[in-house]
Parts: sequence; structure tokens; C-alpha cells
Amino acid sequence: MRGADRAQAKLFSYVSPEQRVPPDHPLRTIRQVANRALRALSRRFDRLYAKGGRPSIPPEQLLRALLLQALYTIRSERQLMEQLDYNMLYRWFVGLELDEPVWDVTVFTKNRERLLEGDIAQAFLGAVLAEAQQRRLLSPEHFTVDGTLVQAWAGQKSFQRRRGRRRPGDDGDPGNPTVDFHGERRSNATHQSTTDPDAQLVRKSKGHEARLGYQGHVLMENRHGLAVAATVTSAHGTAERTTAAQMVRRLPRRRRRRTLGADKGYDTQGCVAALRTLGVTPHVAPNTSRPGGSALDGRTTRHPGYAVSQQKRKRVEEIFGWLKTIGLQRQTRFRGTARVAWMFVFATAAYNLVRLTRLLATGGVS
Repeated sequence: MRGADRAQAKLFSYVSPEQRVPPDHPLRTIRQVANRALRALSRRFDRLYAKGGRPSIPPEQLLRALLLQALYTIRSERQLMEQLDYNMLYRWFVGLELDEPVWDVTVFTKNRERLLEGDIAQAFLGAVLAEAQQRRLLSPEHFTVDGTLVQAWAGQKSFQRRRGRRRPGDDGDPGNPTVDFHGERRSNATHQSTTDPDAQLVRKSKGHEARLGYQGHVLMENRHGLAVAATVTSAHGTAERTTAAQMVRRLPRRRRRRTLGADKGYDTQGCVAALRTLGVTPHVAPNTSRPGGSALDGRTTRHPGYAVSQQKRKRVEEIFGWLKTIGLQRQTRFRGTARVAWMFVFATAAYNLVRLTRLLATGGVS
């Protein structure tokens, strides 16, 4: 018998969102790990809010909403609030009741400075890594470092001389004039973006166009491909090598030597010497085309572990691939190094949550 097409929906529903989410849905494990990490940050949250006054939106809900934005590639916070209003799965993940109104989009703007001040992104990444450490999913000895370019939220036309702005074009469009850069020498020493002064003009490699951007850095442990450290710096020639030593220095001290895999961009005398001073064996790819040759010799490259590090280091590209295609880090939506770094680190924590979910589902088999 043909069913009736009812135009009027039922007024009440007796099935809770908890029952509607499938038991094997990957968001269940992500939510459990994220909630444990957020509970570990409870005291840090207390220090960011006043003792009295009107209750604010719980920071745990704000961060779970930002996790959804990274996990589902929601391009803006305004669209995030729109989908949170009618998506039952999103409401369940964030912790909103079905009849509870969603927040105004300006909530994120007003709370962003508070989250920046408390360095919540780094703390959340550390809490997620503590979960992985408890489950013995982190390697304490073998790591890989690499960097990537994050395109800034600024156009080429905003890159103007530090002294005196460029005259607008004569095409009758003062808002977006046509500008001819042909024959003009532009550099970070003489020019600066009026939209994002922290952004630097940089090119990925020879033959690529120069863009305004930042340098993102990730330190990965080699056993299961989890990111143990992440940061964003200004994009300049030595940023990757300098930041690599800084991230390694922040690792917990150990008596046994560590290894650090990297591409040939890290094969310099200064970088190799700095790593050896920190008790780290540099397993970097040899750059034989550099004047003077590679900074490594047979003492390092002859060991079987060197070949293993060179094989494992390719996994760091999976982190960058996820961050750029899913985690909204191909082009940042924020301005200033501090805000760009906060979102990059938070997106890295979201990647670790996804990676942990897969590892826990397979019993830790990489």
C-alpha cells in the first residue's frame, strides 16, 4: 500500500540525539577524547573568566564547535552557526539541546582574544597528546620536522611601499583599482602589506609565484604519525631550520639520543651542528648540490636507522595535506602571526584527534 505524504510534521519526538548518532560513528570517539582533553583544561579556563557576572557560553562548547569547523571544512563561523542550528549531529557534538538557541556569530570574535591570551590551542594540543601518551602511541626517540607555507588573508595589491602608498589606478574603480606591477622590484625590506603587516612575500620554490604568507611548522613522531608540536612563524629563508631546533628543545629531556628526519632544506652546517648540540642525530636528506656538499657524512648515513627515518619522514606530508584540504589552513582567514598560529595549532590538534580515532579503531596498528 502506498504511504501517505504528510505535509505536517510531528510536534514531538521521543528519540534523543544520543540515540540517533550511530554507535560506530567516528565523531563518538573524537568527542570522548576531546572531552577528556577539555576537562584537563578546566582550571586554565577558570583563570580566563571572571568570578562573578553573567554566565558566558562554556568554552568547552566553543572549542567543540571550532573542532567541527575544522573536521567538516566549514568555511566560516557564520556558516558554522547556520549549520549548528539545524544539524542534529552537530548539536549533539557541541552539547546543545534540540530547543536551545544557537549563539550569535560574534561570540567567536569576542572570545578569540581570551583564548589567545590563555594559549588554549597549545594546551589543547598537549592534552590530546597526553591521551596518546597514556595509550603508548607516541615515540619518544624518532621524529620528523617539516614546514609549509600558509597563504595570508591579504592580496598582492595590499603589498605597498612602506613610505607612501601607491596611487590608485585610473580605471574608475577606487575600491579595487587595476595595478601594474611590471618592472617594479618589491621585497619585504621595502614593502609591507597594508591588510596584514605580519605577512611576508615568499615563494614556495624557484619557478613559483611569490605570495603573501606565513611559515607553518610541524614536529611529528615517526611511530604513528602524530604531530607533537606545531607553530607558525614569519616566512623567511632560515625560518624552518631555526624553528626546528626550538621545537626539539621543548621536548622532554631523555638520556638516549633522538633522531630527527627532514628534507634537504635542513642540510646546512648550522642546523646540523645545532641539532647535535641538543643531543639529536640529524637524519636529514643530503643536499649534494649545495656549495661545499652535504653537512652529513658516513657516520650518520651508514646506519640502517637513517634509511628508516628517510622513509618515515614522508608521512609528515599527510599532516600538511589534511591541514590544507580539510583543516582550512591552505589560506588562513585571520590576520597577524598570533591568530594565524592559534588556528594552525588548533587544526593540528584536530588532525591528531582524527588520527587517534583511526589508531584506536585498529588497536594502534599504523
